[in-house]
Amino acid sequence: MAFVTRQFVRSMSSSSAASATAKKIVIKHVTVIGGGLMGAGIAQVAASTGHTVVLVDQTEDILAKSKKGIEESLRKVAKKKFVENPKAGDEFVEKTLSSMSMSTDAVAVVHSADLVVEAIVENLEVKNELFKRLDKFAPEHTIFASNTSSLQITSMANATTRQDRFAGLHFFNPVPVMKLVEDTPGFVVNRLLVPYLMEAVRLHERGDASKEDIDIAMKLGAGYPMGPFELLDYVGLDTTKFIMDGWHEMDPNNPLFQPVPSMNKLVAEKKFGKKTGEGFYKHK
Repeated sequence: MAFVTRQFVRSMSSSSAASATAKKIVIKHVTVIGGGLMGAGIAQVAASTGHTVVLVDQTEDILAKSKKGIEESLRKVAKKKFVENPKAGDEFVEKTLSSMSMSTDAVAVVHSADLVVEAIVENLEVKNELFKRLDKFAPEHTIFASNTSSLQITSMANATTRQDRFAGLHFFNPVPVMKLVEDTPGFVVNRLLVPYLMEAVRLHERGDASKEDIDIAMKLGAGYPMGPFELLDYVGLDTTKFIMDGWHEMDPNNPLFQPVPSMNKLVAEKKFGKKTGEGFYKHK
């Protein structure tokens, strides 16, 4: 997405069939729905590239945690970016934070948004309910986007009246570090990555290797920065399960999309990984 590097101008046709003149939409105001790791990261990058950002979540406690995480992340970025000029780094952090605000009322803030990016639970019904509600209050020119990593964009766009102003923007975690954003159907990375992660779990379930050995093997043998079990805990087992459930529902006979019992058991026990303190591994 262009706003991760610069403010951008997007041309699109008027919703009026009688109008042949293209409208140019300048993205200045961004609303991000969801204050988790992904949403907070998206908000941080948008604010640090000159946009006014409102981060929305259900409670003030969640937003306070999000703000703290964003500030810590910004200071890490500033430390690397402004090695020779710490004062400039402090100014960068303060300027970015001043461009951000928090809210628990999505409806109240979308009226001024040029772009709304959704980064909530990977559940089509929940996402559609959100988009359908916001569609009634957002201006006509506002572009809606989902950070979904697996769900069909068309299915979400059809819950609104702005199918021509709806996009898929799949960021990668951690957003301030990862340069890739997918906006094409199919989500190439997850289509390759998730089956690999599930096969690693199946390998462990069969007793072929311990999860520790599998992680070490992929780091040393394939040069990956994290092993599959480490990555699953980082991404979130609940998120991965949502992806697998959706794919299995669409293609139940595909062997790559079959349920993985040990992961499903951990999710049922609310052991989602790093964010809950325990998943395949225990986290402090």
